[in-house]
Amino acid sequence: MWCDRRRRIGPRAQAHGDSAGGGRVIDGLMTALGAPNLPWVAGASVLAGLVYGFAGFGAALIFMPLTTVFISAPVAIAAFSVSALASLITVVPGAWKVADRRAVAVMIGGCLICAPLGVAILRLAPDPVIRAVIAALTLGTLAVLIAGWRVPARGGWPVRAGVGALSGITGGATGLNGPPVILFNLATDQPVAVTRGNLAVFLTLTSLGVLPQLWLQGMLRPQAVWLGLILLIPYSAGTWCGVRLFNPRHAVLYRCLAYGLIGAAGLAALPGVGPGETRTAAGSHAIE
Repeated sequence: MWCDRRRRIGPRAQAHGDSAGGGRVIDGLMTALGAPNLPWVAGASVLAGLVYGFAGFGAALIFMPLTTVFISAPVAIAAFSVSALASLITVVPGAWKVADRRAVAVMIGGCLICAPLGVAILRLAPDPVIRAVIAALTLGTLAVLIAGWRVPARGGWPVRAGVGALSGITGGATGLNGPPVILFNLATDQPVAVTRGNLAVFLTLTSLGVLPQLWLQGMLRPQAVWLGLILLIPYSAGTWCGVRLFNPRHAVLYRCLAYGLIGAAGLAALPGVGPGETRTAAGSHAIE
């Protein structure tokens, strides 16, 4: 009887559900396309991709501080994670060849295990607090890099797993999964190409890995997914150009350029510095 009844009323109910679901999908797309802050977010995506392409790190350190001035942190994290699909084609293939894949796998495992804790923090903390933490992490990481301070890099897989776990927490909560791994890898005596490959593979795969956690905790909104798909174009263009600009002989120049852009992004995210009121002024068309 249940099967017969479902067969009789199912098509109508299913059509209604499909219509409602399709409406939510279309609404999400229209919200993303109609947002007045979309050009700014797209520009930040190009810059982030460019730096990531030639430096092997720094994309989130530029994208997250700049975009959370205009959109909420959960939307920015989800959109950036979706746009990371571009790196699977433009960056990861070359990085995979030179990366220390066993070491990277250990760090990715630690990151994915602890990412749910970070996403829970993102879900519970007020957005202004998350934005302030993003600014602090960005500028703090930059200060450590400029100062040349290096963390002790000795240790086997437990140390690498711990670094990955810390990255999972910071990545889930703020979208910045890079700082712990960046500081750890730059402290090693491995060749520049290997360090760059390790970072590129880790950051791309873990950025994608946070998406299921956002969905499981109810923070993956349709407009964020659409925004990420839209940003695939500018982010791909940036990473493509960055990869082709990379030349090991100019590594110092690239690093200085990356530091300058990261610093500007971190300052823009400081409370009271960036035009945060733009979100409210944008009204219902803002990507929130």
